[in-house]
Amino acid sequence: MIKKLARDIMTTEVITVHPDDDVEKVARLLLEHHISGLPVVDHGGKLVGVVSEGDLVFREKKVRTPFYVVIFDSPIYLEKPQRFIEDVKRTVAQKVGELMSTKLYTVGPEASVENVATIMVERGINRVPVVDADNMLVGIISRQDIIRAAFSE
Repeated sequence: MIKKLARDIMTTEVITVHPDDDVEKVARLLLEHHISGLPVVDHGGKLVGVVSEGDLVFREKKVRTPFYVVIFDSPIYLEKPQRFIEDVKRTVAQKVGELMSTKLYTVGPEASVENVATIMVERGINRVPVVDADNMLVGIISRQDIIRAAFSE
C-alpha cells in the first residue's frame, strides 16, 4: 500500500490546451511530449475538460447511423438518435472544446495515492487532474506516476 499523497507524485508543470485551440495542436503536443492526454483549462486556469488520444482516434472512426423502422411514413428509431448526433459532432470537431470530455474525475493535492489509483482503475482512465478548491489545475497524475511511486521505495 502506498502512503504518499497526490501532491508528492503529481507533475506540476502540466502541458495544457484551451477549448478554442485547434485539434491539430493537441495531436502535435501528444506526439511531441509522448503523452496520452491533456487537461483543458480556460484562460483563467480552471479545469474545464480533458482531451486524449482516444478522442483523436474517435475522430477517425466510422459513424454508424441509428437503426430505425418506418411505420406510416414516420421513422421510429430503435436507438437514440442523439448519440448519432453527438458522434457526428465529435468526428468533425475542429476545436478542442468540441472534442474534449467534460466528465471529469479529479482529486485535491491531499488525496492519497491509493485513492487516485482506485479512481483510475474503477473509471478506466489514464490520468487524474489535481485541482485546488477553486477548480484551478495544480498538477496531474498519470499511471506512470503511480507505478513510479509504488516501485521506487
